[in-house]
Amino acid sequence: MCAACDMTFVGFAAPQLPMLASYADALRQGWSPNNLHDVSGEQLAAIAADPQAFLATLADNQPPSTRVLEDGRVVPLLPMRTRWIWDGTFCGVIGLRWQPGTDELPDYVLGHTGYAVVPWKRGHGFAKRALRHILSEAREVGLQHLTITTDEGNIASQKVVLANGGEFVETFAIVLYGPTRRHRYRITL
Repeated sequence: MCAACDMTFVGFAAPQLPMLASYADALRQGWSPNNLHDVSGEQLAAIAADPQAFLATLADNQPPSTRVLEDGRVVPLLPMRTRWIWDGTFCGVIGLRWQPGTDELPDYVLGHTGYAVVPWKRGHGFAKRALRHILSEAREVGLQHLTITTDEGNIASQKVVLANGGEFVETFAIVLYGPTRRHRYRITL
């Protein structure tokens, strides 16, 4: 049994089978771990088909693979760590992605980290604590700073970044993931 499953405080753990039912329940309630588009249906189907295979897709340091972007480019996937935020039930997710040997990111990656908390657990500091946790993991992989972007109007997410030492860099427009304006922040590690 995973230690994270017995937590009465907020913890962070790699996705594990004993936690999967709570994660799937969040998906069934309409939450999506992807802030850009809803992936709840496809993830529920993958979990139903083969829970272990689904968890393997979330494992740290996946073997190199590629994906096709909306503009048709085939690009490599970056190494990634996924952590589930846990307080006895699933609260949300935070991920860390990076290019080995550099703090720079390719143009198709908006930031080193992204996070999403289920709506019924928002406002309790889970994202702030998750980002603080992922900063130590970023140091472990050799990063000197993190780049984080938020939607221009996402004040809650901006407060999470600022509470963790983020410094505002710029506002910019993106088209790749749909026309929107975003804020870019940097956290020096």
